[in-house]
Amino acid sequence: METKSVLTCPHCGHKEELTMPTETCQFFYTCSNCKKTIRPKDGDCCVFCSYGTNPCPSIQEARQ
Repeated sequence: METKSVLTCPHCGHKEELTMPTETCQFFYTCSNCKKTIRPKDGDCCVFCSYGTNPCPSIQEARQ
């Protein structure tokens, strides 16, 4: 299971490698570059599933 993901801000395009939480989904993230709050797209459980290079651990687990 991957626990790292590169999150791309949909507002400014800034990329940042982050460690995903393994016990919960992360619904909000504040971009370290533009300071805007990122929320998941409709139908996605978290910001990593919407804007990350890897889906969150709970989705990875469900796919196995």
